[in-house]
Amino acid sequence: MAAPETSTAAVPTLYTNNTLRNAFGGVLSFFILLLIGVMAFSIRLFSVIKYESVIHEFDPYFNYRVTQFLAKNGIYEFWNWFDDRTWYPLGRVIGGTVYPGLTLTAGTIWWLLNSLNIPLSVETVCVFTAPIFSAFASWATYLLTKEVKGTGAGLTAAALLAMVPSYISRSVAGSYDNEAVAIFALIFTFYLYIKVCSWGGYTFIINLIPMHVLLCIVTGRFSSRLYIAYAPLVVLGTLLAALVPVVGFNAVMTSEHFASFLVFIIIHVVAFVYYIKGILSPKMFKVAVTLVVSVGLAVCCAVIAVLIALVASSPTKGWSGRSLSLLDPTYASKYIPIIASVSEHQPPTWPSYFMDINVLAFLVPAGIIACFLPLSDASSFVVLYIATSVYFSGVMVRLMLVLAPAACITSGIALSQAFDVFTGSIKFQLTGASSNTEVDAAETSSSTAESQTDAVKTEKPEETAKNRPSRKSKKKEREHGEKPSTKAKAEKKRLLALPLESSVISLLLLVLLGAFYVVHCVWAAAEAYSAPSIVLTSRSHDGLHVFDDFREAYAWLRHNTDVDDKVASWWDYGYQTTAMANRTVIVDNNTWNNTHIATVGTAMSSPERAAWEIFHSLDVKYVLVVFGGLVGYPSDDINKFLWMVRIGGGVFPHIKEPDYLRDGQYRIDSQATPTMLNCLMYKLSYYRFVETDGKGFDRVRQTEIGKKYFKLTHFEEAFTTHHWMVRIYKLKPPKNRIRGKTKKSKSKTSSTTSGPKRSGTKKKNPWQ
Repeated sequence: MAAPETSTAAVPTLYTNNTLRNAFGGVLSFFILLLIGVMAFSIRLFSVIKYESVIHEFDPYFNYRVTQFLAKNGIYEFWNWFDDRTWYPLGRVIGGTVYPGLTLTAGTIWWLLNSLNIPLSVETVCVFTAPIFSAFASWATYLLTKEVKGTGAGLTAAALLAMVPSYISRSVAGSYDNEAVAIFALIFTFYLYIKVCSWGGYTFIINLIPMHVLLCIVTGRFSSRLYIAYAPLVVLGTLLAALVPVVGFNAVMTSEHFASFLVFIIIHVVAFVYYIKGILSPKMFKVAVTLVVSVGLAVCCAVIAVLIALVASSPTKGWSGRSLSLLDPTYASKYIPIIASVSEHQPPTWPSYFMDINVLAFLVPAGIIACFLPLSDASSFVVLYIATSVYFSGVMVRLMLVLAPAACITSGIALSQAFDVFTGSIKFQLTGASSNTEVDAAETSSSTAESQTDAVKTEKPEETAKNRPSRKSKKKEREHGEKPSTKAKAEKKRLLALPLESSVISLLLLVLLGAFYVVHCVWAAAEAYSAPSIVLTSRSHDGLHVFDDFREAYAWLRHNTDVDDKVASWWDYGYQTTAMANRTVIVDNNTWNNTHIATVGTAMSSPERAAWEIFHSLDVKYVLVVFGGLVGYPSDDINKFLWMVRIGGGVFPHIKEPDYLRDGQYRIDSQATPTMLNCLMYKLSYYRFVETDGKGFDRVRQTEIGKKYFKLTHFEEAFTTHHWMVRIYKLKPPKNRIRGKTKKSKSKTSSTTSGPKRSGTKKKNPWQ
């Protein structure tokens, strides 16, 4: 009896070992995820360590200013805030024109910290919001990938996303923009959708998920879980989106949302068909299906007709300009130059893919193949996600950020599967014989345990004995079915196992590939994406040079101009001027009014007198231009000038681009056209520039300027920064009229109009 007792005790021992192994694996996964979160946060702190805790770029300054207002005045004042310091004289309703997610998130974090007596400033919270949510995004990536291919793939994908340069470029400390929170929200929404507990997102989410639902229906993968996941998403998502003032009725009126509504109708028709199939006979089911399909098609046609009627009056058919630019990459350059002028909206180059996702570009195809082995609802969603994100990233370089999570997920799946194959092959080659012996011993012990259990069962009453033969037969059938399957699995492992040398070499190559990825990501975080655009640096033979001209100029405006003075500049610098100089601007980075921006572009493209009249009519006191010709800063206004001409010419036809080109070439040297040499932008940029070196050599354009010596008649230089990167000019007041000349001109006018030929005097339009 001793032997059977030992064999019977082997089963709980194995169960206990598996439980301990799973518990240890769960704890280890938790600590790995914790380290991944710390790494995601830490790698984004290079900007603070190397420079200082400062807001980066242009748009984040507006978000910072709005968060300051929210923290100071509260949520109700925020929703009703009319900002009179932007888009003068129009102003802007902030609460109804801004997506509030980022602002409310940072404001809530600030309020919670101060409630806990942790007195952090609003600026500090804004600087570190992006690194914090980068850690959250890594954890959300783990959850999503785990649902697709398991824990190993999830941990790998989370580690890849924590370091991917494309995401780092938008989430370093100080990059306080919508992407800081949006990427986490996007990934977590996809995870909740996969887990059948989804909540609403916006344009990309609300179009990708309907595409996946339609794919599942077409491929015969419809289930009640799919219906439960999608139907509440559309209803709740639409209602929640409509509550956001900047969205409002656009949630049901714009074409970006129609795909979700169409699939919503289709999934209800399919669900109803499956329901009646379960309660009707096959003959009645055919009749009912014909009726349901007919009614469903009629309803779909009616809905489509209504939607077509609603959007037919719109010249863009209900699509926004940015959405049309995604569907037709040439649309913006043809019809909306204000969108095409943004560098983030340009198509990426091939090197940018290697820069932003590095070796992941080579692992993505392998991950896609792994998703098909086998294909599930979750893996099909990942395939659809990577396919759409690859297309969108090819249209706009900004959308490389959307590609980064998808690339990390598929690459994590590929690496995890590869590690499983190589480590499995090594284990099989090293312990193949012993493992076979252990399998045979386990089978023998399990059969002995089962026979002992059957012997104990014979002592039960007769009522139980009646059912025993059927159970015995089931066990025997199961045993006969399992023994060949175990042998088949062992044979399959033997056939799929790679040679030991090949597995070890491949594993080492994967480790080297990962090390190369880590080195590249750390370099990108430390050097390429940490420098704030408002503070520039360059290295030369005599050391490091720091160019702090932007803050120098904004500080001068703040301390040397009146509070109510209006400042005109190109729209790129509007947010920074308002936030850092606290002065009213004519246009800013919101770009909601193309005519207003075209007016500023027309002024910059016009001769000095006409430009003065335009700015004077807008009550402008100062004009700010950015010039990089002295230090070699390429993103200056001279390089952006042709976009000012195109945008201005799109509204005011007298501005023509060919007038500024010589034989189709954009020049600022002696071969430049007279229109170019006499426009306001040229004069404000190159005024007194020849005094710097005696030649007027432009280091950006690599040529001497064409017009070196000239004077300004309607503007006067107010301030130029240390490196000439920002130049501020003041409008001269209008000259006083001389009474005698005025009377004389009036008498001339009256005598002219009294003659036989009456010629009416028409006031000149300063914008023509």
